[in-house]
Amino acid sequence: MMNRNVRTLDEFTIQQLRQFPHATGELSNLLRDIGLAAKRVNVEVNKAGLVDILGDADLVNVQGEDVKKLDVYANQQFEGVLRHGISCAGIGSEEIDDYIAFDDSVSNQSKYVVMFDPLDGSGNIDVNVSIGTIFAVYRRVSPVGGPVTRADFLQPGVRQVAAGYVVYGSSTMLVYATRRGVNGFTLDPSIGEFTLSHPDIRCPGQGRIYSVNHGNFFRYAPGVQAYIQRCQRKEKEDGGPYTQRYIGSMVSDLHRNLVKGGIFMYPGTTDKPGGKLRLMYECNPFAFIMEVAGGRATDGSRRILDIEPTGLHQRTPLFIGSSGMMDELEECLAAHPID
Repeated sequence: MMNRNVRTLDEFTIQQLRQFPHATGELSNLLRDIGLAAKRVNVEVNKAGLVDILGDADLVNVQGEDVKKLDVYANQQFEGVLRHGISCAGIGSEEIDDYIAFDDSVSNQSKYVVMFDPLDGSGNIDVNVSIGTIFAVYRRVSPVGGPVTRADFLQPGVRQVAAGYVVYGSSTMLVYATRRGVNGFTLDPSIGEFTLSHPDIRCPGQGRIYSVNHGNFFRYAPGVQAYIQRCQRKEKEDGGPYTQRYIGSMVSDLHRNLVKGGIFMYPGTTDKPGGKLRLMYECNPFAFIMEVAGGRATDGSRRILDIEPTGLHQRTPLFIGSSGMMDELEECLAAHPID
């Protein structure tokens, strides 16, 4: 028997909707559609080792990166569910060169567009490391009733109305944020529903985990190097060591740091000063989630959510995490300005 004290994603969104008498329920429907797509992807992720779905698809995406077979499947599922729903007017995806407008009579009435990375960390698929989905929801700026335009997608992150991610790991979790809070739902396989497991997530103001690819240390700016060294010296300074934890799957690293406290860094390097992570469907969603939870996110000098995008696949450096650790980072960056 299901514990009726545990609320499903559908029940939670309906309960939230009741608090706003004039709400249309469109955003709630959209979040439930995303949950459905995530459940479909989860099924394939869990059996990926048993079917011919692992490995490369012999394709290269717009980023010049090899596309995995499961990337293609995940993108198809999210596009299909959102296209056939009634709450999304169009999408942008890491796996698609340009945005897609769902130009039909129903979709054109929707006031939302969705940006997503269908399968972040897909380079870890073949070695059974946790991977995930990241998404961002924006209110369109073009008139409702017609097809969406590029301007609907090229909005700064501060205009997001919701953002979230799914972790496909030892358990499958969907975490999403609106301006009212961050809530986490764990998939209960016995009933096939996401159930509320982590209500009102708050990122601790101070953590002890720093996540960075240390192999690029000598390619980072002096301020970043100084902060990493400061993290390594913490044990001598205050008796409380910082610990490096870097999975190489952004969703997994940031989920851990959101819950436990910590900082995640993906700086620019001497050969890629503009960074590698995509602003629109990786950095903006996580920056929104982290800020709602009490943390912060910058590119080293600017708040991520304030960056005016110039392209759907724009890249940026990213520093994100507990507010106290972000303060320490900024002290080091200020002490070592880049000429």
